[in-house]
Order: sequence, then structure tokens, then C-alpha cells
Amino acid sequence: MSAEPLTRHWLIIAAMVLLSLPGIILRLTGTHLEPVAGAAVFGIAILAAAFLLSWGAETAEMDISQGLALAIIAIIAVLPEYAVDFVLAWKAGGSPEEAEKGLAIANMTGGNRLLIGVGWPIVFALFFFRTKLKELVVDRQRSLELAFLSVATLYVILIPLRHSVSVIDTIVLVTMFVLYLYFSSKVESEEVELVGPAKAMGALPDARRRTLVIVTLVFSAATIFASAEPFAESLVSIGEEFGVSEFLLIQWLAPLASESPEVLVAGLLAWRGRAAAGMGVLISSKVNQWTLLIGTLPVAFLLSAGDFSFTSGLPLDDRQREEIFLTAAQSAFAIAVFANLRMGRKEAVALFLLFATQLFITSESIRLYYAAAYAVLCVIILIVNRRELPETANAAWNVLRGRSETEPRGVH
Repeated sequence: MSAEPLTRHWLIIAAMVLLSLPGIILRLTGTHLEPVAGAAVFGIAILAAAFLLSWGAETAEMDISQGLALAIIAIIAVLPEYAVDFVLAWKAGGSPEEAEKGLAIANMTGGNRLLIGVGWPIVFALFFFRTKLKELVVDRQRSLELAFLSVATLYVILIPLRHSVSVIDTIVLVTMFVLYLYFSSKVESEEVELVGPAKAMGALPDARRRTLVIVTLVFSAATIFASAEPFAESLVSIGEEFGVSEFLLIQWLAPLASESPEVLVAGLLAWRGRAAAGMGVLISSKVNQWTLLIGTLPVAFLLSAGDFSFTSGLPLDDRQREEIFLTAAQSAFAIAVFANLRMGRKEAVALFLLFATQLFITSESIRLYYAAAYAVLCVIILIVNRRELPETANAAWNVLRGRSETEPRGVH
């Protein structure tokens, strides 16, 4: 590559850094902006950080497995969700009135459902727009995430039978996440073809490249972490001006801000012709939130409450248990969609429509009807794809044993 295109790519990287800086500076100085201005400034900072994060993670694939790189993206991009949920769980632990609101569970379930109901269809839509192909096929390595996601869903779907998320749940779910990271790191690295700014970063000598990747990932994480809360607060303030309830704002509008980095990163990968990797980011992020995020909420609650024990935890009322059950049902349907490691147009549309039409439901019976719809569709898809399930299970087993085959099984 000539010096001129490389220079252009470095200028693009510099521009993204400059667009990210206001988010960090305003947060450190405690400067408060009007809601619309805050949403714009912090939103742009998150978008710029998402670009940097995607380039840094792509370059990191030269040294680590793609699965681990995608997991790192997911961890960094989901930091805003952790920040918001930890604050809500901490407030709930220190105040019975806050605990009764159930805002931590509202934010967690809203974020999880938004990720699948909007994020996955967006990646498919970009993939379809760019390729006109009818099915998005992911690598066999994604069978590892699907396996862990299946086990986590089977566990979480039982939580609504109890009245709290306890420290025992923390131990089980966090252990699942640690095991997932371990097995992701064991998958061998592959030769990657970098494009755009990532190619400029990849052209550096090994030591400088690795240092730059680390700096880029840390800077992106700092920007996202610093910008997410004021961005969410700006959106909530705008929503309050229109009379939207606090529960709905926390469940849907705040996650829209906190989930945006990972969806943006996945969308950028899809737009650049790496839709399978983009979907991998979101699947990995779902594993992250469905294990580590849920598992650590009781810890924040109990530390704030000052009453730490293995059997106590974040309390759940009827509505919160229904929300967790509905979220688990959606997760089961999403797993079924990718049980054959591919997603078609009908599945993408179904994921979006089932999510979009449930946004403002408040009736208990309606939530249960949606959960039942997810369950029925899950069973139907598994029956239709029953002949391919053993192949996916075998692929997951091979990844666990370190014998991964990464090539897709074909695109239609």
C-alpha cells in the first residue's frame, strides 16, 4: 500500500480520537449539557469510540483467536450496560424504595431483549443490503457461544421460580463466563485480511502494533464508559419531557444508549463485509450479559445493603420474574434461530417484530403470551432443523476440544 492511502487511514483514526475526546473531557470536568446537546455530543463520542474499537479488535486478530477478540469487543462494548445496571443495583441495595422499583432488572432485561430484537436484525439487514444473500452463515466457532448460551438460558429460565437473584446464581453464572473465555482463548488464530484503518495499524512492527492495539482498546473503553451514563441521562431527560414512565425509560431508552456501542461495532463489521464476525460480536455479547452481568448484580446489591450471604440477593417481584422469563424465552428462540449456524430473512424479521410489538406492554397475561410465542417458535425451528442439530453440537464439542473447523458451511 502506498504512503498516501496509509496517511489517509491515520487521519481517519486521528479524527475518531478527536471526536471521542469531548465525551471524556466533559465527564471528567463534570460539565452538564442540555439534554439534546448532551445526547448529540456523547452519542458522537460513543460512535467514534465504536469505530476505534472495531479497528483495534480486528488488528488484535493478528495475535489472538477471533473468538477471543470478539469476546474482548463484547466486554468493552457492554461496559455502559454494566455501569448503568451496577448503579441501579447499588441504589436498590441502599434503599427499599429503590428496590421496589425493580429498575436494575428492568435495565438488564431491556438491554438483553434489545440486543437480540434490534441488534441481530440490524446486522442481518446490513448483510442483506450489501450482499443480497438470503442467509447469514456464521463460523463453526460460534457454536461455542451457542452452547454456553444454551446452558445459561436453561439456568436463567429457572430464576423466576424464586424470589431473588442470589450469590449462588453469581457463582454459577460467573463460572460459566470464565469457562467461556477460557475456551475462546484456546481456538487457534487465523490469518486475517485487514482493510481500512485496521490495515494501517496492522502494517506496524509487532511491538508497536500490539502497543497501539492495547492503547486503542483502553481508550475506546474509557470513552464508552465515560459517555454512556450522560448519554443515557440525556435520552431519559428527553423522554421525561414527553411524559414517559421511569420504568419504561430505564427498560428501553437507557439500554438503547448502553447497548449502542456493541451494535455499532457489529454494524460496522457487517458493513465492511464481515457480517459473520459482526454477528459473532452480538452473540458473544449476549453470552456476556446472560452470565456475567446477571451474575454480578446480586453482589452490587448486597454490598450496598451491607448484608452479604450466599442465599440472599437482589429481590424479585412478580413483574421482574415475568420480565426475566420473557427474556429467557426470547433467548431460547434466538438460540434456535442459529442452531444450524445460519439466520434467514424470516427469522430476522420475526426477531424484530416480536420485540417491537412488546415495547410498551404492561399486562402480565400479554407478557406470558409473548413468552409462549417465543417458546412455540423455538420448538418449531428446532424441529425443522433437527437434522442439522447434531452437526452444530459436534462443532461445539470440537471447539471445546481445540479441534475447531472455522470455515462456514456455505452461503445461500
